[in-house]
Amino acid sequence: MEAVTDVASSDKPKSSSAVSGPFTPGDMAKGEKALVTSGDKLMMKHSDPAFSKVLPQTNLDQKLSVCSKLCFAIGGAPNQVAGSATAFFLQIYLLDIAQINPFQASMVLFIGKAWGAFTDPIVGFFITKSKWTKIGRLMPWMVGCTPFTVVSYFYLWFVPPFSNGRFIWYLGFYCFYQTLITCFHVPYSALTMFLCTDQQERDSATAYRMTMEVLGTLVGAAIQGQIVASAHTLKHCSHRNLSAGHLGNSSGTKIIRNLALSHDFLSHAKEVYMIAAGVIGGLFLVCTVVMFLGVKERDDPYAPKTGKATPFHKGFILVMKHGSYLTLTAAFLFISVAIQLIQSNFVLFCTYAVDLREHFQNIVLTILMSAAVSIPFWQWFLEKFGKKTAAFCGITWIMPFTVMLVFIPNLIVAYVVAVSSGLSVAASLLLPWSMLPDVVDDFRLANRNSKGHEAIFYSLYAFFTKFAAGISLGVSTLCLQFAGYDTGACRQPPPVVYTLKLLIGAAPVACITTGLMILVVYPISEDVRLRNKLALEELRNQSMTCRVLRVDLSSM
Repeated sequence: MEAVTDVASSDKPKSSSAVSGPFTPGDMAKGEKALVTSGDKLMMKHSDPAFSKVLPQTNLDQKLSVCSKLCFAIGGAPNQVAGSATAFFLQIYLLDIAQINPFQASMVLFIGKAWGAFTDPIVGFFITKSKWTKIGRLMPWMVGCTPFTVVSYFYLWFVPPFSNGRFIWYLGFYCFYQTLITCFHVPYSALTMFLCTDQQERDSATAYRMTMEVLGTLVGAAIQGQIVASAHTLKHCSHRNLSAGHLGNSSGTKIIRNLALSHDFLSHAKEVYMIAAGVIGGLFLVCTVVMFLGVKERDDPYAPKTGKATPFHKGFILVMKHGSYLTLTAAFLFISVAIQLIQSNFVLFCTYAVDLREHFQNIVLTILMSAAVSIPFWQWFLEKFGKKTAAFCGITWIMPFTVMLVFIPNLIVAYVVAVSSGLSVAASLLLPWSMLPDVVDDFRLANRNSKGHEAIFYSLYAFFTKFAAGISLGVSTLCLQFAGYDTGACRQPPPVVYTLKLLIGAAPVACITTGLMILVVYPISEDVRLRNKLALEELRNQSMTCRVLRVDLSSM
């Protein structure tokens, strides 16, 4: 509202070049004097019509309410609740409950993740082609796909009565689930750019979102871990089987395993996994309804209201040529692969490598509770010292502690590592989604005549991270296959134990180190970010002033 008030109340004539001329740092220094044209006197004669026309646009300047931020944040929780359950438990579920062999499990995980990755830019393309509706352009995607997402998620945790076609069953439903969750996550991620124009408010909304998503991850791990914990105990194994556990796959012929799950216990395990899936599916529906009722999607405030949008393929080329975006995506690609390796192999590591199978669900909860509590700290840290500094300080924290757990595998060390690792998990969740809007703003300044590329940015980022995660999951499960993983056994042979230690310790450290080395050359420092913020505010005020003049002249 401030810009409109200044236009209507100013008595000094201004230069018309402020509207038609290019933006320069000198214009920024002159403040609003460079924004108002000599038509301001003309506008005073018809100020009421101008106000009535501009009010919807100027509402974008208002601060987001706490209720709006909370509802927006709650909308991101269901994806993380379901994602946490699949990240921590899907691998061990496929191996020990569904009892498909490690090679098939690796194919399910890799193809499913790769399929989800390829659907990201496709969904982004269709979103850019979507028209605005009464509830926005992004909201219909999220609301429409939610019921189907819940159904596909439930059947992902259902063991069919046949055994020969289980690989096809899980591959099909995992790909279907990845497609639907993409239809939810891509528009939800892009929604950040349509909440308001203020960078600080967007960062605050992102902090709310990350806090709620970490809590969602915590809730997902808590629900899944506590409900299915009884499916991964040693109580079903006889003493004779435990003493023979070191044999593993000692024979190349197919014989009756000495270490196997009883039929009754396996039926119980299948039931508890289905119960957990039903509870998480219900939470998904509730959170989506809350977001729909509490969040208002607003149109792009920087782009002109007229003019044809840039075609998708041209927008794709422009985005892929933007250096800061490529640097940020490459850096967090490696970092997310490291976190994914730890998540997907942690339950197997606790179960078979360090003999903490009775405590793994509580250790996972400790990691996520630490992450949830530390999100506000990292939000304060990035505002105080900058986002790039926060990324380096936060993500490097996990490396020495994961190595410590590998070499000192006892319960006390495990909980110390859990608390410390939670700090890095929080930083790895908060920082990329807080830095992506800065990259989009930087792109807008470099390509002022292009509009509607937000979905491309977020969908491509999700594509690269998902595809890399799929490769890492597939390769890690194949490593277990080559090491001699015995599906359904109570103990695993030493090569499997050694492989799990590598997947938890050395591999994540190497990925994080590579990602941080790439992040060194990330060009958007705090000075650049603030300069971009002022430039975009200037452009928005110029656009608003031009619209006021057009409305006023047309009303004459």
